[in-house]
Amino acid sequence: MPISTGFAEVIRDPDFPQRVTLHVNGVPSSSLDLADPGFLDFEYMQQMAAFVALLPPGPLRVLHLGAAGSAFARHVEHERPGSRQLGVDLDARLLELVREWFALPRSPLLRLRADDAGRALASARDESYDVVVRDVFAGDRTPAHLVGTGFAAEARRALRPGGILLVNCADKPPLTTARREVASLAEAFGPDAAAEGRLAAVAEPAILKGRRYGNLVLAAVRELPEDPPQLPRKGPQDAAQGAVRPDPALGQPDLREARLGRALRTLAVPATLMAGGDVAAFAGTAAPLETPAATPK
Repeated sequence: MPISTGFAEVIRDPDFPQRVTLHVNGVPSSSLDLADPGFLDFEYMQQMAAFVALLPPGPLRVLHLGAAGSAFARHVEHERPGSRQLGVDLDARLLELVREWFALPRSPLLRLRADDAGRALASARDESYDVVVRDVFAGDRTPAHLVGTGFAAEARRALRPGGILLVNCADKPPLTTARREVASLAEAFGPDAAAEGRLAAVAEPAILKGRRYGNLVLAAVRELPEDPPQLPRKGPQDAAQGAVRPDPALGQPDLREARLGRALRTLAVPATLMAGGDVAAFAGTAAPLETPAATPK
């Protein structure tokens, strides 16, 4: 089918007819199981899902930069019913077609907006999302205004404290782009992000060993305020005494957690987690990509 930026094609899996892959201009962009909204086929999306599982229980507010077939948004709604999500894609006709073709959550649970991802991010209110996902490509590269320190700072601004940015970074040996993107996230999210367990990178071992081109998932968590908001105790005795408890919505995931590493190692295609000192060593002396705010040129 013709779309605004070229053409789209849906191909069924011959072994599992309910599974389809959306190709945009010949490139696989989304894979969905029409009978299972929780299904994730692409390895990098399975890795992203492991990070989202670290967040406190309940519905989430999620911004998807690069919507395509909205496979990840379907998964989030399946796992976190009642989540409010916005999917952004440059191609207006593509968004119309995926609404027709796939069983996507309806608005306001999932809104789809035809817009430039940088412009959509810049228009987001401060501290308005639990998760921001960057999954935008022009060919095999992410547009320049959606990488580097400017993009990372805008994403951090849009995240609530304890919220997480997830980045799909495609790279080839020696992974120079990925290392510089990690350095950019470290600059935007604070010099202690790695040491505090708020910065991580994930990839299959073959990619990390420099054997092939592939996708890495980079993650950064916005720090909590020094004095997070407190809520009254639920018990009547505590309430009478004015006791308080931390606001559970402000939980801060620790990306060094053993359960995250286990979840990634036990995927169908095992992946390696680098967090703490490991992710700092991965970035090494790579220079951040110094870029302006994530608005379109």
